[in-house]
Amino acid sequence: MLLQEAQTTPELIRFATSNYMATDQVPALVFPQHPSGVMTLSAAQPVYCCPLREREPLLRLAKSALVTVYPLFDGQLMMVVNIHAVNFSLGVDVYSKQLGPIGEQILNHQGPVIMAGDFNAWSRQRILALYRFADRMMLREVRFLDDQRRRAFGRPLDFVFYRQLKVTEASVLVTQASDHNPLLVEFEPHKRTDTSVPQQQIVGINPR
Repeated sequence: MLLQEAQTTPELIRFATSNYMATDQVPALVFPQHPSGVMTLSAAQPVYCCPLREREPLLRLAKSALVTVYPLFDGQLMMVVNIHAVNFSLGVDVYSKQLGPIGEQILNHQGPVIMAGDFNAWSRQRILALYRFADRMMLREVRFLDDQRRRAFGRPLDFVFYRQLKVTEASVLVTQASDHNPLLVEFEPHKRTDTSVPQQQIVGINPR
């Protein structure tokens, strides 16, 4: 489960500890009681974690990203990138700068990748920069038949990208609990020719 702007309230901590083995967060904003930032929850312990932060150039507020790597049952390692992209900036220089370290992580990873979150791709420049980045990383975009994603200026803000995986289900959950509708995506790894281990189904969820 990938969350953006997650605050470590007692309610969220209870939910995380009751339902997940591992919870990793990169605080971006420190409020009086609870820090806020991206949070990744998983049923498996990660073997690698890399926190990343980028500061908004105008408001000077931080946005965060988290790269985690998990072992799959067939011996592969799956990278998961949880991102909350910078929002207020002139041009796309800072936007592209935030994607740079993430790209280095993906290029050095040999295995499946899921990259998801709030990309704040509300302008033509931003969406083009995002798609160029995805092309360089050889990432495919998850498509939603009934696309109820939150939009700004007619463009969706939330995306899920992937590689070396197969999408079996993809939907958008319409809710009033958040200002963004959660994206629910179910993946399974591609079959490998060098192993006879049964494939384990992987579930990737991108709510906010």
